[in-house]
Amino acid sequence: MKPLVSILIPAYNAEKWIAETIHSALEQTWESKEIIVVVDGCTDRTLSIVRHFESRGVQVVDQANEGGPAARNTAFSLSRGEYIQWLDHDDLLAPDKISKQMALVCGGCSRRTLLSCAWGRFMYRRGRAKFVPSGLWSDLAPAEFLLRKLEQKAFMQTAVWLVSRELTLAAGPWDTTMLTDDDGEYFCRLLLASDGVKFVPDARIYFRSSGYSQASFAGRSNQKLDALWGSIQLHLRYLLSLEDSERSRAACLKHLQDYVIDFYPQRPDILSQMKRTAEDLGGRLQPPNLSWKYAWIKTLFGWNWATRAQVFTPNVRWSLVRWWDKVSYEIEKKRLAGGFQM
Repeated sequence: MKPLVSILIPAYNAEKWIAETIHSALEQTWESKEIIVVVDGCTDRTLSIVRHFESRGVQVVDQANEGGPAARNTAFSLSRGEYIQWLDHDDLLAPDKISKQMALVCGGCSRRTLLSCAWGRFMYRRGRAKFVPSGLWSDLAPAEFLLRKLEQKAFMQTAVWLVSRELTLAAGPWDTTMLTDDDGEYFCRLLLASDGVKFVPDARIYFRSSGYSQASFAGRSNQKLDALWGSIQLHLRYLLSLEDSERSRAACLKHLQDYVIDFYPQRPDILSQMKRTAEDLGGRLQPPNLSWKYAWIKTLFGWNWATRAQVFTPNVRWSLVRWWDKVSYEIEKKRLAGGFQM
């Protein structure tokens, strides 16, 4: 019999997208699957929408709001699959995503191997998704994957992974105290417990870009900034536990420098810790780099306003692009509906 794959979906106030996400799970060509949706204390219509899928075998759990990591832990505790597919409530799987990855499993791939795939970023129109390869899009040993992740500030989206139950148990549960970058920290632990990553280029997922309002963005929240600093420290520790070399220390320093702007100058306490960490690694932390577009703000109003502008201005630009993509999406829907009626 084919191994059972559990598709686990945490959902919070996802009424706009949850139906499309569940459809992408139901349409998987890998037939041996179960789908579990944990509705995490929603205040919109998410629960009523998800309930409509129970007749198609989707298991629905409604719990008080505890956050994404807790919802994922609940979903996993109820799952029976030999392999786990994590899927956020607004992202989509290509119909053959799981089948293409499970082909390697059926071919004798180790249960300690992490299976990844290509991912494309989109807003409203999946057909416009942009697949932009990074240094992580290849077969990699755990240390090399983490080194490239820190060196290049790269990441793999949550849904790319297909993970055996054995490896999932070895990594431990999602950290419910992580208010940001919980997925980055979790998949680091999976890497540490694995024998490496196998990249399946023909498998694909679609990552809906939520912009700077998404849960992973720390913004100016002190709680999220504390969590982000905690995640950064763990990333450094994880890499150095696998390989304490000149190159890995350089990657750790680069990782620290990349995130200075997130804390500058609001959190001098964290910046002091970052400075000491950099010195322990044999380097020095520099003030954040400001592009010429924001340097004049620093001159007139100081670092605080300059760094805020550099962090938040892209959000304005992204909002305009998202608005236009939504308009185009609605126009295309009306055209298709009109054509169908004719």
